[in-house]
Amino acid sequence: MDRNVVLYESFSGNGMLCNPEAIFRGLREAPDFTHLKHVWVLAREDENPTVVHEFARDSSVRFVRPNSLGYYRALATSGFLINNATFPVQFNKREGQVYLNTWHGTPLKRMGFDIGDPASRVGNVIRNFLAADYLLAANRFMTEQMYESAHLLRNIYRGEIIEEGYPRIDRQFLDSSGVASMIETLEGAGLPIAGRKIILYAPTWKGESFAHPRDDADELLGRVTELESLIDTTRYVVLLKVHQVVYRFAAARADFRGSLVPNEIPTNAVLAATDILVTDYSSTFFDFLATGRPIVFLTPDIRDYAGYRGLYMEPEEWPGPVVHTVSELATELNFIARSGPRPEITQNYIAMRNKYSGHEDGRATERIIDIVFRGRRDGYTVAPVARDERQSVLVHVGSMKPNGITTSALNLLNSIDHRRYDVSAVFSNSRVPVALENQAQIHPSVRQFVRVGGMNGSKVDHLKRRLHWYRGDLSAHSRDSRQKRLWDEEWTRCFGDSRFDYVIDFSGYGPFWATLMLHAPLAKRSIWLHNDMVADAQRSNDGRRRLLKSLSSVFSLYREYDNLVSVSPALEEVNARELARFAPREKFVSARNLVDSARIRRAAAVDLREAVLDDPTDTAPDWLDSLAGESSLVHFVTVGRLSSEKNQVRLIRAFAQLHKQRSDTRLVIVGDGPLRTTLEGLIREVGVEESVALTGHRYNPYAIMAAADCFVLSSDYEGQPMVLLEARILDLPIITVAFGSARDALPEGTGLIVPTTDQGLAAGMSAYLSGSVPTVKFDDQAYNAEALDEFESAIGATLTRR
Repeated sequence: MDRNVVLYESFSGNGMLCNPEAIFRGLREAPDFTHLKHVWVLAREDENPTVVHEFARDSSVRFVRPNSLGYYRALATSGFLINNATFPVQFNKREGQVYLNTWHGTPLKRMGFDIGDPASRVGNVIRNFLAADYLLAANRFMTEQMYESAHLLRNIYRGEIIEEGYPRIDRQFLDSSGVASMIETLEGAGLPIAGRKIILYAPTWKGESFAHPRDDADELLGRVTELESLIDTTRYVVLLKVHQVVYRFAAARADFRGSLVPNEIPTNAVLAATDILVTDYSSTFFDFLATGRPIVFLTPDIRDYAGYRGLYMEPEEWPGPVVHTVSELATELNFIARSGPRPEITQNYIAMRNKYSGHEDGRATERIIDIVFRGRRDGYTVAPVARDERQSVLVHVGSMKPNGITTSALNLLNSIDHRRYDVSAVFSNSRVPVALENQAQIHPSVRQFVRVGGMNGSKVDHLKRRLHWYRGDLSAHSRDSRQKRLWDEEWTRCFGDSRFDYVIDFSGYGPFWATLMLHAPLAKRSIWLHNDMVADAQRSNDGRRRLLKSLSSVFSLYREYDNLVSVSPALEEVNARELARFAPREKFVSARNLVDSARIRRAAAVDLREAVLDDPTDTAPDWLDSLAGESSLVHFVTVGRLSSEKNQVRLIRAFAQLHKQRSDTRLVIVGDGPLRTTLEGLIREVGVEESVALTGHRYNPYAIMAAADCFVLSSDYEGQPMVLLEARILDLPIITVAFGSARDALPEGTGLIVPTTDQGLAAGMSAYLSGSVPTVKFDDQAYNAEALDEFESAIGATLTRR
């Protein structure tokens, strides 16, 4: 690493632009930094001929292409890193590097988690923010709203926020000769200023993805052409400065010549020569406030745009007229040309200028260099993010696919006291719709980390890592110095310098996450055991023990965890006994899973046909008509994955025995899985095709459960059978076979526990028909209060209840 090298990147290499460009030029002019070497990331040198020519003979400045070998070498070895957006997912700041993330404007449109998009949209942004030593804020609003709130950096970011204005805005404080030079530059780029005043139209990009913006070049050109026909073009020239991410769409067309400002000319330099700014939702208007000159907002799509992205302030607050058509825009511009800004707008303008441009005096670059490069702090606004007294918890929640672990994780995240704990959830990146739907159900107070990208490190180190996994022993992750470094670096790649009081692998089945959680610095570490883990490892499916290698590897890590948390007391005893050679008894504890009774009751109250049919005109399956209609039939229901451990085979056989005696009975099996074909064959074999229904996966199984008469469970084993608790919430009579943890879910006097045989299950269902299955009202609030106490105790939380 070379402390005398600075790497700059703006908008993924789209130009020498924005705050990094201003800091670069400030360093070049500073006499005490002539020793520095400068590396600029440029995607296309041919699209930036001016700056390439400017520094062609300067040995202290060089250019690298994004994702090239030279780029990654510079990223790994430069002492200072400056970016106005994000470095790629592979980036992991090395110890000793100084990273300044300047971002690229005060936001009007909502950012980060405020948009409500999946966490994957902001996953790499969060990573970059947490890696940065300094985040740059033009004003207090950026600090509080964008960084601390929208990106949930409060409590967790360990760097500092510099609140001293925006270096790029310094370019707007040009004297008359500087403005004249800028106009010459524009005219040299083929823009016919000819002594006229400049109206700059600078809209933001449109679309739902920054990486794949919408091509709206036709709309922009049409607006410019129409506007020119409605104003006095002997006094004003209309220039178009598009967002750099959509510049390629306009630059490729000849009909934009004479109006399109080249991307390589910095926006703020153009603003210095601009008399009136026309924009929409672009942060450019915040920059332009520093000039005191008029702003007009052209927002033909404000309803659609505000509906998707959302805005931080209403149009009534904006520092200029808000219009929806080019004709209305021309009216406002002509009024300004005759009389100046409307008096009723002036108050908004002054208020916003004071709030958002209070630091802008043309010397922000100098202050940033003082802080970051000279280490000076006295007299400057440099501070950490806001913090409170809450303890921090990081929970790895698994794949987020629909299963019992996901349900239990969601219930925990939504039930934990967020006034006492600062909670983060982490999961792997996924595009699976059901996983995204589950992510959307996470409590809004929970910070969501999505792991994007993969581990760095040499192929040799990764080969060793895989060999350890194959052998079922991952202890080398902490014993072998190179393996330890591999995992430590992956932790910092994912979480930066973040610190947590407690880290939890709530999934408990994956070697990768079980290992990574152990590299959380200074945290108490817990891993969840959702089942009889040894039995899980040994269980055969199609003659293959699919979990043996992965769980054997996980077992080898148990000794390094502080707490091994089973999900029921009975399961704690089983796991403590069966896993005794991997960890001492005192590490084994238990905490029952929580329930979300309000969500379950809401879902159960949905009309059954609405819950089952995607389209009301769809043909209803026979089982739906039977279940939804007035009928004397008796419906048994079960819910779970169609798999060997759930043993629906036993349930179907038992039901067939019952059905011979009582033809008015029906069985509804909700779920899908690898045994579906086998179960369909069995249903035909025992002759109950008309009485047993396989519904497949249902997003809302609770409406089906609520419509049935009795819940029945035939599993060989369950960790904590959440489905039994859900049935209790819906006041259903329950019959279950006697697996190990059944009694933890069904205390004495509740439901009926029967032998684990076809005959025992058939007898249980018969007992229901004769009225011999007791039900007791489930006090879900008392249950959750106890389960939360168990959770806190299990992870070793020291905080006492307030």
